[in-house]
Amino acid sequence: MHEFWNPENLPAKTLAPGITAKIASRGKLMLSLVTLEPNAAVPTHSHPHEQMGLLVSGTMELTIAGETRVVTGNGMYLVPGGVPHSAKGGPDGALALDAFSPPREEYR
Repeated sequence: MHEFWNPENLPAKTLAPGITAKIASRGKLMLSLVTLEPNAAVPTHSHPHEQMGLLVSGTMELTIAGETRVVTGNGMYLVPGGVPHSAKGGPDGALALDAFSPPREEYR
């Protein structure tokens, strides 16, 4: 079975104040288009899912296992399962595309 999604038609799920995600998922794949308002923060957390992402626009301060970097351009990142991480939108906010394996059931 195939599907097409338009992010404009997907409901936004609030992950934290100023952070929303639009989720597309089927079977073993999940993509999450995450909008971070300027300076909005995702608190430090971890989950068993592997997470890989691509910054689509803006800038984002990302901390993975205590190492902080500013992600710019089309920077990509990998967060292994179980590793603490947090994020903060840059002064103009950010848009990031995250993939999870396996999909996060609480996001479906």
